Order: sequence, then structure tokens, then C-alpha cells
Amino acid sequence: MQHNFSFMKAWGLVLLLFTPFLASAQGSYVPFDRDYYHRFERYEILQGGNNPFFMTGFKPVRRDILAKYLDSLSTSPVIKSRSDRYNIEYLSQDNWEFVTQETPESKKPLFNTLYRRPGDFAHYYSDEFDIHLSPVFYLNGGFESDNDQNPNRLTRGVVVRGAIDRKVSFYTQFTSSEAFFPSWVKDFAEYNGAVPGEAFWKEYQTDGYSYFSAQGHVNFHFTKNIQAQIGHDRNFIGEGYRSFLLSDFSTPYMFVKLNTKVWKFQLTNLWTQMTADVFYDRGRPTDGRYPQKWFSMHRLGLDVGKKLNIGFFESVMTDQANFNYFNPIIFFRWVEQSLGTPDKVMLGTDAKWNFYPGMQLYGQFALDEFVFNEFFGIDGKNSKRNKYGVQAGFKYIDMFKISNLDLQLEFNAARPYTFQEKQDFQSYSNWRNPLTHPRGANFREFLSVIRYQPLPRLNMTLLAMYQLYGADPDAETNWGGDVLKNRLVGSPTGLFDNVIGQGIENQLVQANLNASYMLKHNFFIDGGFTYRRRTAEDLDSPASSNYIQLALRWNFVRPDYNF
Repeated sequence: MQHNFSFMKAWGLVLLLFTPFLASAQGSYVPFDRDYYHRFERYEILQGGNNPFFMTGFKPVRRDILAKYLDSLSTSPVIKSRSDRYNIEYLSQDNWEFVTQETPESKKPLFNTLYRRPGDFAHYYSDEFDIHLSPVFYLNGGFESDNDQNPNRLTRGVVVRGAIDRKVSFYTQFTSSEAFFPSWVKDFAEYNGAVPGEAFWKEYQTDGYSYFSAQGHVNFHFTKNIQAQIGHDRNFIGEGYRSFLLSDFSTPYMFVKLNTKVWKFQLTNLWTQMTADVFYDRGRPTDGRYPQKWFSMHRLGLDVGKKLNIGFFESVMTDQANFNYFNPIIFFRWVEQSLGTPDKVMLGTDAKWNFYPGMQLYGQFALDEFVFNEFFGIDGKNSKRNKYGVQAGFKYIDMFKISNLDLQLEFNAARPYTFQEKQDFQSYSNWRNPLTHPRGANFREFLSVIRYQPLPRLNMTLLAMYQLYGADPDAETNWGGDVLKNRLVGSPTGLFDNVIGQGIENQLVQANLNASYMLKHNFFIDGGFTYRRRTAEDLDSPASSNYIQLALRWNFVRPDYNF
């Protein structure tokens, strides 16, 4: 623990020493929101080439860099429809202090002081100090068949962002929530002892959950090509709806990020402190210091030609802070072997190919453990020691030449025991939430996402999901799907003949239809319907449910429970 504090203090000192030399205006990072990011990522695919301003393989992105891309899109021929023009206007207004194109002020500010800009409840802007403040609000209510407690949620909070001397930028959001979840979300929370994507929680009226959330970061710009960030938030790697390298499903964590972009290369380093486990009393988290662990990773992104981008990924999870892993360009596997440690090292790659204007192929491969003879079936097939996750996807923008009708198809699979580890506190998880796919491992999944923007202010999304996965009959048995379990304990299988779906085979079908209408800037009314059907070997009949909901949302990412 002490080693980690020393590491954070050392990084803080380095950043403070460099602060007087920072140059050029910069902005805070835009929180990752699939709907928000899709609004601008779709235009790169329509242009049929790699984004010249930033690589989309590591998210989130900075506001000032996004603004440069928006400025370039304002005169691009891919902006054709009313909805396209509205998207550029909306995104530009949301980042108005960085774009060069005109972003009109509010016609009737409240008390001539508040909402002088449509996206800011209050703001102050000068070359020395820049701050934007807005409320956060989410009120959801719904009905689920065969659920005695109707799901609902109330979230309220504040979001603040800004910059000092146009050289150091910051962002923070904190919210407080009380929620009654749909049945499958509640089942996840009870099984894992963790609210999806959240940390410490309290019981609320017997069946509900109460929790406080906080994210924030500070950014420093060392040179034209090197930026650093200290934060407490999530990160996402890849182009897919899911990620096998690092996803946004987990609880936020403390991190230091170093981003270096030179020519066609982008090297991203991430050093984090995560929560290894949680102590419980009567099924609820207790106040106290929880065991910690440390996660380090780097990803090298490379533009190959004008249409292809490839990323190379390496990470290490360890229960003890080790300064050898703080080297930003070393191979973690070499360090781990040289030190003789049992730390968990993973390798991976991701790629996207904008092979035709409006069409993109993308994918990922994450390798947890590998034995050559067993991988190729020389010594035996389906070895427990060959653990990996694979993703393949396709995006079709303006499908069949229908403006703002977009299709995404995705396949995901992870072999049994992937992301598990034989050492305590080294599983690929944080605060009892998986760091990658919500399902963990031992599954196959097919996803189809159709997005349609028929009117500038109306967005509709239809997601269809099929999963085949193997579940454990009890807490002591381990068929390889639960990343929190020790891969050497409770396994009914031998070294070979481990296949996806082993254990209690489950098949899940889920379909969600969501519609969001923007009444005012970043103020939405949402409506949604979810159909869910699960069959399993231990169920006498299929378990199905229908969930309908309505929500008001203000400066808040719409929660989707697609797992």
C-alpha cells in the first residue's frame, strides 16, 4: 500500500514541476457515452478513412481535439441531412469554447446570468480561468412483469469542468442515487455483491440500493505531443459495443494516464489502483479499508495507410505495487518472468478497417494464457491453460443509403477460465465487477444494434442480444465463467476438454427498444421497452420478463442493462 502512495506522490511532483512549461490550450475529456460518441464516430466511417485528429481505439477523447474534428466536419460532404447538421451544431455547442465555428448564445438567459449558453447552467470564461457548471438529474420509473417491486431510480448531482491558464484542464461529476433495479440487474448485484459500475452501496428500503458516485480528472499538456491525466474514472479500448481489453462496465478507479501521439503512432500508458475485494457484513459492504491491487497497461496504436488502424495491448495485474511496471515502454511479460512473480499478464490486439465509405470492420483478441502444443491440439484439445477472448464486428453507416440509419453487428466469445487467476487479488476485475465483458467468460454472444435518427432531436436504438453461457450450480463449483473465482479451486474438469457453455448451459435472448428526444440541450425524455427470455438446464420452463420504462435525463448518460 505504501509503495502505491509513494508512486502517486512521485507522479504528482513530476506534474507540478512541469506545469510552468505546459503549452497550448487544452480541454477536459468527454465522458464516454455510446450515444454521444456515435454521433461523431459515424462520420469517420462515412469518410472512409482514419480520423486525422485522434484515434478512436482508446476512449475517452479530449474536448479540444474533438473540436478540431468538428470544425473539419462543418464543411465536409458527409454532412448531408438535417440530423447531420443538428449533430454538428449540438456537439459544437457542447464544446463551444474550443470550436472556431459560430455557436450562438441563448436568446433568453435566465435572470440574464444563468444559461447564457444552452449547455451551461453557469459559466465564466477568460484566458486565465474557464469554468462550466451544470446540474445532473435522472428520474426513471417503469414496470416489469413478475417483479413485485417496480424498477425506478432517482439520481441528482453536479458536473463541473474548466481550465486554468488554458493549460491545465479539469472535470468532475458527483451524484447520489437511490434505485430499484430490474430483476436481472438485482440478481447480478446479489451474486457479485456489487452494483454494476458502482462502488460502495447501502441497502435502501430492503430491496433497493443507495450509492454515491464520483468521477474526475486533471489534465496536463507537457509538449505538443505528450499529455498526462490524473483521474478517477473509467476507460474503454476498442470500437465495439463490448471490449475484451478494458471496458466501461467496471467501477471507476484511480489512475495516471500518459498519452503520446507522434506521426501515425499513439502510445497510451495507464497505471491504476483498484479494489481487489470487499468485506461484507450481513450481505452489505462494511466501512473500512479494502484490499487493493495495481493494474498497469499500455496500448500502441498505429495507422497503417489511410483506412486501417491496429492497436497492440499489454497489461499486468498484481497484488503488490512494483516499480518495474511503471516503465512506459517495457514488456510486462519480460519483467514478470525476470522477477519470478506470479502476476497476471495479458496480451491483446485490436483493429479497425474503414474499407469502404460507410462501412467498417473491427475486432479484438485478448490472450490470457497460452501453451503452444495445447493451443493447436498437439497434446490435447481445449486446454484449460489456453484462455482468450475474441471479438469481430461490422458497422454500416447510412444503411441502404437511408440517412442516419446505422447498423452494428458484433460477435464476442471468451473461453472458460479467461480473466480468472490462481493467485488472490489478481483476477481481471475491480470492486467485484469484471473489467471487460459483464458476462465474464465461458460464453458466446451475438449483438445487433440499429440506430436511427429520423428527426434531428429524436434518436432510436434497437438492440438484440443472444448469449450462450455456462453457469455454476453453487458458490463452490467453478466452470470458468465467474472471473472472481480462483481458477484452480472448485473446477470439475481436467486440463483438457473445456468448452464454452460447460456447466449449467444457459441461453439468453434480450431485445431493447429505446427512444430519446432532446427537449433542450442535454435534457432528454427517454422511453424504453425490454424483452428478456432465458432458458437453462436447471429451469423447468423459460424465465421471461417484459420491462417498460420512462425517464427524464439531464446531463446524464442513459443506463443500459444489456447483460
